[in-house]
Amino acid sequence: MISVADKILRYVRVRGPGSVFTPSDFIRFGSRPAVDQALSRLCKDKRLRRLAHGLYDYPRVHPQLGDLAPAPDAIAKAFARETGSHLQMTGAQAANALGLSTQVPARNVYLTDGPSRRVVLGKRTVDIRHASPKHLIAPGSMAGNVVQALRHLGPDSTAAVVAAAAARMKDSDRRALASGIKQAPAWMRPALDEIVQRTAA
Repeated sequence: MISVADKILRYVRVRGPGSVFTPSDFIRFGSRPAVDQALSRLCKDKRLRRLAHGLYDYPRVHPQLGDLAPAPDAIAKAFARETGSHLQMTGAQAANALGLSTQVPARNVYLTDGPSRRVVLGKRTVDIRHASPKHLIAPGSMAGNVVQALRHLGPDSTAAVVAAAAARMKDSDRRALASGIKQAPAWMRPALDEIVQRTAA
């Protein structure tokens, strides 16, 4: 019979180095006490790494630097899976993702409709903050990133955001943006509508 620990190890290996997990990802393999015991054993054997309470990763290994820190996105998505919540990167990150800013935020902040959580890994902090629905338009999509980037950069940036978004959005993103326009601030709606019309052309 395959042990719970072996099942967990197979599961994380399929997802590859750099993947991040919470115990709820493994509950299909056994009871919670059995999963916790298996995780403790795997961390002791250095097959997995405990990042924080209830948070583990299958680390990427650099030949000179050793175990590398996981990507902030992987951490945030692990908690979103655990709580069944939606996740949206905030303005500075969204602007960077759209190529509208070269600034890399020192603190990685995500908005969620689930509970808040903070993880500190050395000099890196990942903040997951509960937010109201008006701040979560099309969360987790390119459309959501466009709204957050525009909110962050302000009204004077609308032309740049429209140009960047129109070049990147797929039909599914356009539909998501069109359905969320009414939730956006009034000053933002003409720019979002222009993005929808451009990408529909």
